[in-house]
Amino acid sequence: MLRGSEPNKINNWVCVLERGTEYEVELAKNYLSNLKIPSNILSKRDSSYSLNFGEMSMVYLYVPKEFEKKARKALADLNEQEDDFDWNENEAD
Repeated sequence: MLRGSEPNKINNWVCVLERGTEYEVELAKNYLSNLKIPSNILSKRDSSYSLNFGEMSMVYLYVPKEFEKKARKALADLNEQEDDFDWNENEAD
């Protein structure tokens, strides 16, 4: 059974990302997929409630242990690219 907001321990898999919204984790999964890094999503969201905060809403992204370092680096690089992106520069006039 799923307990609390902590990632579950899964043999030979490691959690590399946890968020309160599914779309963020889905985007990260697709990004890793493009880099040929396998991943799986574990959602603890309770579909009975429309919650996107707290321990009943956490969504986790797991990769096989042998891909952990590569996945963490890729996600850090993606986060850095998002931080460097200037949204105002790309607006239509």
